Amino acid sequence: MKDIDHGTPAVACSETVTLRIDGFDVTVPKGTSLMRAAVEAGIQVPKLCATDMLEPFGSCRLCLVEIEGRKGYPASCTTPAEAGMTVRTQSPKLQQLRKGVMELYISDHPLDCLTCSANGNCELQTQAGVVGLRNVRYGVGETNVAGVTGRHHLDLPQDTSNPYFSFDSSKCIVCNRCVRACEEVQGTFALTISGRGFEARVSPGMNEPFMQSECVSCGACVQACPTATLQEKSVIELGQPEHSILTTCAYCGVGCGFKAEMKGTQVVRMVPWKDGQANEGHSCIKGRFAWGYATHKDRITQPMIRAKISDPWQEVSWDEAIGHAAAEFRRIQAEYGRDAVGGITSSRCTNEEAYLVQKLVRAALGTNNVDTCARVCHSPTGYGLGQTFGTSAGTQTFKSVEHTDVALVIGANPSEGHPVFASRLKKRLRQGAKLIVIDPRRIELVDSPHIHAEVHLQLKPGTNVAVITALAHVVVTEGWVNEAFVTERCEPKSFAQWRDFVARPEQSPEATAEITGVPAEAVRRAARLYAQGGLSGNSAIYYGLGVTEHAQGSTMVMGIANLAMACGMVGREGVGVNPLRGQNNVQGSCDMGSFPHELPGYRHVSDTTVRTLFESAWDVTIDPEPGLRIPNMFDAALDGSFKALYVQGEDPAQSDPNTQHVAAALASMACVVVQDLFLNETAQYAHVFLPGSSFLEKDGTFTNAERRINRVRQVMPPLAGLADWEVTQKLAQALGYPMAYRHPSEIMDEIAALTPSFAGVSFDKIDRLGSVQWPCNDSTPEAGTAIMHVGHFVRGLGRFFITQYVPSDEKITRRFPLILTTGRVLSQYNVGAQTRRTANSAWHGEDRLEIHPLDAEERGIQDAEWVSLESRVGQTMLRARVTERVQPGVVYTTFHFPESGANVITTDSSDWATNCPEYKVTAVQIARVMPSAAHRSAWQADHEHFSQVQHKLLDERTHGA
Repeated sequence: MKDIDHGTPAVACSETVTLRIDGFDVTVPKGTSLMRAAVEAGIQVPKLCATDMLEPFGSCRLCLVEIEGRKGYPASCTTPAEAGMTVRTQSPKLQQLRKGVMELYISDHPLDCLTCSANGNCELQTQAGVVGLRNVRYGVGETNVAGVTGRHHLDLPQDTSNPYFSFDSSKCIVCNRCVRACEEVQGTFALTISGRGFEARVSPGMNEPFMQSECVSCGACVQACPTATLQEKSVIELGQPEHSILTTCAYCGVGCGFKAEMKGTQVVRMVPWKDGQANEGHSCIKGRFAWGYATHKDRITQPMIRAKISDPWQEVSWDEAIGHAAAEFRRIQAEYGRDAVGGITSSRCTNEEAYLVQKLVRAALGTNNVDTCARVCHSPTGYGLGQTFGTSAGTQTFKSVEHTDVALVIGANPSEGHPVFASRLKKRLRQGAKLIVIDPRRIELVDSPHIHAEVHLQLKPGTNVAVITALAHVVVTEGWVNEAFVTERCEPKSFAQWRDFVARPEQSPEATAEITGVPAEAVRRAARLYAQGGLSGNSAIYYGLGVTEHAQGSTMVMGIANLAMACGMVGREGVGVNPLRGQNNVQGSCDMGSFPHELPGYRHVSDTTVRTLFESAWDVTIDPEPGLRIPNMFDAALDGSFKALYVQGEDPAQSDPNTQHVAAALASMACVVVQDLFLNETAQYAHVFLPGSSFLEKDGTFTNAERRINRVRQVMPPLAGLADWEVTQKLAQALGYPMAYRHPSEIMDEIAALTPSFAGVSFDKIDRLGSVQWPCNDSTPEAGTAIMHVGHFVRGLGRFFITQYVPSDEKITRRFPLILTTGRVLSQYNVGAQTRRTANSAWHGEDRLEIHPLDAEERGIQDAEWVSLESRVGQTMLRARVTERVQPGVVYTTFHFPESGANVITTDSSDWATNCPEYKVTAVQIARVMPSAAHRSAWQADHEHFSQVQHKLLDERTHGA
């Protein structure tokens, strides 16, 4: 199960050296350590402080070697290989030295190996055997030797404050690996060595318990620890795993590779995969530890039906539930028309599952009424990048940031939403790259350990387009345009029109400062820094939902693309335009044709050639007219023309804006079919519940934000008996449409046959290469395309678009004088259905409202007090967090807990091109709630009552015959 540990990181160098180690010639890149060179030759050098995830440290003194012609015994981890060296890793003297070092370690280490949780997976135990230690002359712990009892640390208490791992300082050998992992890999600097000499111990924070320190529970320290000092509580409880299966994380769009380490069908722990190209052995708290929801007691594993949402559920067989759903869909179509039904694909399910759902809607139900949750997050990315570059995805790999000298982060908070990428970015920043942040909040990247943004443009929410155009104004008017790139790569007419537009005086930083709230000089500094690209001339843009979830989301994406093209920052390593996707397969669900106007591969349904291809393969006629988007479905439901919905793995009743509008629409439908793990908010309005399967029960692929297609492998059988793709297939069959796939690999084969950008994708290839990136076909390298738009754009010539700023309809007034914006926190994920059913709630157990001290003082609000939050569409109550992270006039909250009702406040204002909701700009008022008053709004009281009734109906469910 364990990967080979080479002791020190690989060196990227084209020049090689050849040396001789223990009689074997070995050739390695120049700069490679002797330790790594030995491992390359198949020779293991004893070590404790060294691991190939960390830079060499040279403290344990076990890895000593002899070099012919040199005095002493250098540490192989810190000594670089040189041409012509002759090295010995074993000799009587080395054996004696190593044994002496090991004696000292063991003299201050408990000898409880047989009952220790690391038994069988302890490097100290292994190396004691390797060096041949048979006795300890100094005694161990309290042992009396020659009348002397040595000092020791065996009576130090354990720290069990963290829900996921324990810290037993009595077993610590002070190798520094955990401290270095926290610094080098994660970049949090939460651990240190306190004390000196014999008193030196690993310390979280200022000698605090882990849960009171700055630790973010990424698990890097646990993974680095060579003993049981830092150990997963799941391993302490269950023992060591006996096999592992490679799979992919089901949280954010980074797409981290993991080894699910197992005992039978039980997960013991999740270990980040060193060869995972998205994460390279790192992880965050969610992927590393928050997988327990998969076997949570709330899982529903039996299909259920009911006639009305006021009825108790009835458990039935799979065939009865699916047959009932199919009959209801056919009845409704016969009565109200073919387009009275639709479906929503999931960004949490696999590519294969999303493909089948959209195929079911189009082929079995005969309508294009299919959409996905990207509608409410990154649909403007698809539109904006498609218009400018010609394809709807990011341009780079995450690793590309290693070549970036200026990073521009816009409307994203990677530390919270994409933490593994954030660690990569921080590492590059610590190496000297410059950072520009454009965000209404003072996010962690602005000022954190060893990281400081060169420029923070703390704009007013809703003014993104004014800022990006002002940046472009500086680029054009100060002569920073990359004329050669634009001449060769872009449309001359659209560029000339754009240049004239942004050069106007009214687009200058000085003219827009009153709109944006950003000082003109700061905008000019940021524009110059981005355009120059630092030492290498490489600037990269990374953006998130703070760009897309606006009324001008699509305009802003095009503005970002304009800026990148004008400065020549596309088509090579270290540059590009990179949307940070929020969910594990939101990229894939879009790729698979989940939008109502597009078939797989982003091809419009009105294209006769494309439609004919799918009609021939599917043996149906496909409507050339686009179907309904999610907001249109809900509006039509309230109008009485949309009656049935199939929802796989999404929760629009919590995640979509204007909750009361969504709830009313769902309640008005005649048949809502929900396929999910839990009775979530949407499932409470369902008439048919089809149990879903977690990522641990899936076989298929996810596509991350790099366009990287990773394998998801089943580590346990589906708890409900059927995988999600099998459920969709059975539903299609019940609707009278034949599907006969035997394995998800056959679904991918069909996708590849019908979609040019996936033509070279197969499970066999992914299993062999680890991952591939689309486009992947005969015209690309075997593993696909790492960097997009090299030499030319997908659309041919890049196209510039005019980005005229239009103020949001959501304007502050005397009644609603503040602007609400929303986001995420590290420990919770999306609507929280998964993470709330784990110990992650120990970090974030409720949604709170951030408010600036000036706004709080004006309203008499103290930290942690209850406040009323009200907009023109609804009211809720939250506890306040008084903080300077937000600027005066702006408040901020998250939406992870349904009872908080964050989306009761957000409105139906949306992006002009895609209907992506404007979550980031809502005019609100805040008021202190008196301590004696109820801490619930009218909506919260109604929601609590409805939820209690629905859970009671679930508890009262009956069992079918």
